[in-house]
Amino acid sequence: MLIFASANLRFMTSMRVLITDKVHPLLISGLENSGMQVDYDVTVDNVRLAQIIDQYQGLIINSKIKMDSKMIDLASSLLFIGRLGSGLEIIDVAYAKKKKIGVFNSPEGNSNAVAEHTFGLMFSLLNNIVNGDREVRREVWEREKNRGIEIRGKTIGVIGMGHMGVAFASKLSPWRLDVVCFDKYRKRFPSSVRTVKKVSLEELCEKSDIISIHLPLTEETKQIINKNFFEGCKTGVYIINTSRGAVINTNDLIDALILGKVGGAALDVFENEKPETYSEEEKEMYQKLFGLKNVVLTPHIAGWTEESLVEIAEILLSKILKFISKGV
Repeated sequence: MLIFASANLRFMTSMRVLITDKVHPLLISGLENSGMQVDYDVTVDNVRLAQIIDQYQGLIINSKIKMDSKMIDLASSLLFIGRLGSGLEIIDVAYAKKKKIGVFNSPEGNSNAVAEHTFGLMFSLLNNIVNGDREVRREVWEREKNRGIEIRGKTIGVIGMGHMGVAFASKLSPWRLDVVCFDKYRKRFPSSVRTVKKVSLEELCEKSDIISIHLPLTEETKQIINKNFFEGCKTGVYIINTSRGAVINTNDLIDALILGKVGGAALDVFENEKPETYSEEEKEMYQKLFGLKNVVLTPHIAGWTEESLVEIAEILLSKILKFISKGV
């Protein structure tokens, strides 16, 4: 249990925190029990936030809120930003730090959920589970056309070895297959992935039968999975993405799927995840993607479990209280 000096307790009592997205109640009660005033309003959007953000010392958000430099400038009293989940591309972290605003995310809270969902996507894709389900509902009984592929003996490549990539790779160890990984920046890996071979991106593409992507979205990773990437892969490679949609060039993926260069794709994330905002070009692109039988699609729910809702709240609460306890 954290114990705060009386000065910090008085300081926290004067703090007002806004939460703009669904959280587990333990986060709200934990902040309130520490003396903070919490406003929990999931209807707040970027327009509304710009009008009220100067009233808050703390902000807890998910993907719909964009904390760019303009929004941060409006947050004249802000001391910290908490991100429910992992992706920090919605926050100008460097600018926030320049303004001495603490930034916290909680990838530890849903890494297991993402790893398990990745397994689900992989098996659904390789064993034609989604297509088979659709056909059976229409009373179509095509066993041979839905013959599956086992992962035994295959090489699986993991791109990005942060919390999500490590969680997925560590679950692969009991299977009879080779696992290779690429991470440009990470030099040391936990013991849970000690059997995973570290290789270059080129070698990973050349060797992998299945590639699972676990990258953050940055200027460096945007559309890094593109035509040139696919050309360096085995013909018939399977692609799984549970990270960020924009790390893949969707048009290039569609072309590779149609040509057979990519045997199938399982996607939980997309370049545009708001269908109501699709441009005409995007409508055409996604109609092509959604019409392909060798794809499995889910609506950005890889980290969306009952358990992760609790764990994200616990981890974010701990980080916030630790930050405040040090004095800001």
